[in-house]
Amino acid sequence: MMRAAVRSIVPAAALLLASPLLAQEPELPAGLGGEEPSAQQPSGQQPSGQEPGEPSLPSGLGGDEPKPQQPDGPQLPTGLGDAPEPPTDTEDVDDTPPLPWRITGFFDVRAGVRTQRDAYERDASLGEARLRLEAERNFEPFFVRLRADLIGDALARSQTVDLETGDGFVDLREASVATSPLPWMDVKVGRQVLTWGTGDLLFINDLFPKDWVAFFVGRDTEYLKAPSDALRVGMFSDLGNLEVVYTPRFDSDRFVSGERVSYYNPLLMRTAGRDARQNPDVPDDWFDDSETSLRLSQNVAGFELAAYGYFGRWKSPGGFDPMTLQVTFPRLNVYGASARTQLAGGVANVELGYYDSRSDRGGDDPTIENSQVRALVGFERDLPEVADAFTVGAQYYVEHILQHDDFLRTLQPGQQRRDELRHVVTLRVTKLLWQQRLRLSLFGYVSPNDHDAYLRPNASYTIDDVWSLSVGGNVFLGEDNDTFFGQFEDNSNVYVALRASF
Repeated sequence: MMRAAVRSIVPAAALLLASPLLAQEPELPAGLGGEEPSAQQPSGQQPSGQEPGEPSLPSGLGGDEPKPQQPDGPQLPTGLGDAPEPPTDTEDVDDTPPLPWRITGFFDVRAGVRTQRDAYERDASLGEARLRLEAERNFEPFFVRLRADLIGDALARSQTVDLETGDGFVDLREASVATSPLPWMDVKVGRQVLTWGTGDLLFINDLFPKDWVAFFVGRDTEYLKAPSDALRVGMFSDLGNLEVVYTPRFDSDRFVSGERVSYYNPLLMRTAGRDARQNPDVPDDWFDDSETSLRLSQNVAGFELAAYGYFGRWKSPGGFDPMTLQVTFPRLNVYGASARTQLAGGVANVELGYYDSRSDRGGDDPTIENSQVRALVGFERDLPEVADAFTVGAQYYVEHILQHDDFLRTLQPGQQRRDELRHVVTLRVTKLLWQQRLRLSLFGYVSPNDHDAYLRPNASYTIDDVWSLSVGGNVFLGEDNDTFFGQFEDNSNVYVALRASF
């Protein structure tokens, strides 16, 4: 079934490659032209997302205010000098005071349906309306930003608000205060969306929380990044830039639990969903269950270089408690590095990380993930020789399970038998048409050794400055129901979205 499905995808990809030359000049990849991104902006990630490198200071937070130019010599008291010249400009002067808050946002309506029957989930995969409100204001020397979604979700089990999981009728995306206490330092505290690394929808050293449910059911890619409640400090110098993010209480991923997306349950040795929701034991003690992330970066001879450190826990469940039958989040340290540069008319990147599973360094505890080494290489380039406004990006990703012999020796009944090396290849193809109003894209993951795949086709059309329409899908393929993508095969879906921005 996997091979037949892949063969059906090939004509669609070929049609996309042969799109007529109807678009204007292509948008160049990050760092090659146009609006310059920050020095450490991850390649290919949506901004929905996005996403900090060496940040520009908000208005009013950096630099000295210009001083009015003073005339030479002392000023005469009022009434002793020449009378001022009457103004010669006859245009009306706008005395309206500026709004205290800058308000923006959008209204987004989405609906989706599964493309096949799932015995453990509803046929509808998505049905919601979101009103995004964003407000920001400069209280020198502080800059305040608020972002929240008011949600009407037809598939929600409860409307009770849970800010950690994003459930309920309100999802608080950001509530932060930023300032620059020193010319070489930025500080931001509160709820905020954080990201770093170089992968395109692949994450090695980005250990900030993700919302995999939103990603799989068809919400905007922005919602893949879940918010963190954290203190971020950035220090910048000619020698390098250091960013420290401290999260006083553990922020886990919004992972697949069976509520909206079915998954493989090793205890039942079958696919499960709402009939067997995972009940996680999430550590939530302030300061005792804290996380710390570090990034040291610098540009050297045209290379964006970075070193990373993370000290916390597995972000998605990495363990299991056989006594309580709950999934757990064992301790984890991650040490990594990345590099990105221009190459052959495009942008190339490489990233690696060592995952130190602190609770199972010997690899002989079957209830806890083994330590791993993860790495990726990627390349993205415009291809004007193929078509205007046509961009292709590819990545190769590998996971290496350490102490794999001990992993196999202690394998439990129903537990997935995993290869020592897991390979994943990704491909992103993007074409702009009709004066860049129509955007066609296809992003695909394929794992040769797991014999599974995940495809994300999308077409979006900008109607005018306010309205936009998009259609897309999430297609999972797999020969087995216990591989990473194969377990989600019954969750394949298509969706449509209409958005009005203001």
